[in-house]
Amino acid sequence: MSYDVIVVGAGIFGTTFVNLAAKTGQKVLLIDKRMHIGGNAYSEFDAQTGIEVHKYGAHIFHTSNQRVWNFVNKFSAFTRYSHRVFTTHRRFGQPQVFSLPINLATVNQFFNKAFSPVQAQKFIRDLIEQEKVDNKKIANLLDQGISLIGRPLFDAFIRNYTAKQWQNPVENLSPEIITRLPVRYNYNNRYFSDLYEGLPARGYTAMFENMLKHENITVQLNTNWFDIKKELLCKNPDALIVYTGAIDEYFNFNLGQLNWRSVEFDFKTVDIPDFQGCPVMNYADLEEKYTRIIEFKHFNPERNLSTEKSVIAYEYSRTWETGIEPYYPVNTPEDKKIYKLYKQQADELFAKESVIFAGRLGEYSYMDMDKVFLRALEKFDELVNNGTM
Repeated sequence: MSYDVIVVGAGIFGTTFVNLAAKTGQKVLLIDKRMHIGGNAYSEFDAQTGIEVHKYGAHIFHTSNQRVWNFVNKFSAFTRYSHRVFTTHRRFGQPQVFSLPINLATVNQFFNKAFSPVQAQKFIRDLIEQEKVDNKKIANLLDQGISLIGRPLFDAFIRNYTAKQWQNPVENLSPEIITRLPVRYNYNNRYFSDLYEGLPARGYTAMFENMLKHENITVQLNTNWFDIKKELLCKNPDALIVYTGAIDEYFNFNLGQLNWRSVEFDFKTVDIPDFQGCPVMNYADLEEKYTRIIEFKHFNPERNLSTEKSVIAYEYSRTWETGIEPYYPVNTPEDKKIYKLYKQQADELFAKESVIFAGRLGEYSYMDMDKVFLRALEKFDELVNNGTM
């Protein structure tokens, strides 16, 4: 069978693009090296407990973009889930639980105060001013964090947690990693502030399956693009190629290798009906090697699962190396330089062979889920408008 479009990678960008192309009459092939669709947003229901488990970490859908919200609602109803996160931190040697993002409850609990919003704002502002950080000479993440929230809160909730995330002391990390650290001077502990938030009512995988239900779409899993690339291009010389894998791998690393941060999960089924009382508990101290624990049943309280067990995942940050899954671009100055060169090479390839690079890996950029949906929608529009499709 011949194809008009070949999409490599069945994640958010790939499935969105495939859906749009198929509806315009294009014959589309979607391939992925994994055994499932959905990319890192893939979820599955645990056979023993019936709990939906996010296999690549917690994925909460949130957006303020009306177009994206309208699009995803074509394929799934969404729950009214509102994400709230807590963190464990040892205060005076004793573990305590605080709410995140830092809000008025966090500030009052941490400092043992009963501040009003105005009092809390002045108190934090005074703490920042005491540090005398020159905003024009911020050299690292430590300086940046202290300039935003003061040293006590930074040391408690950001310093060690971020060091674990990046496998590096904050003094060695770029200030760009934290462009802002919000402190809410009210008791709102909702993690996201977007207009829309929730989870697909029947799970992420069911939503992606609905996106791919079209006679013009062929899905081929457990398939490495590089194993079939030559044959496919020979049979489909005029096809548009949408590649959502790592851009440096596509070019066989001929300009150097980009760096990523990775994540590892240790899943456990525990004989406890409620392990921690919330979906996500961060661990802000170095004593725990994991950054957080996820308890999946709390993402879907509306399902009223009657189980005496729970499924949890310990999340560890890992330094990335070839062969493990890349998650977050490190984006050092050298990485940015290398990616710019790859982008130039990709633009030249598009002019010759109609190959586009997209998504988190293809664009060497970390994006929230809604931003990936939007990128796919806008990229499709762009290609239609310029006559490529």
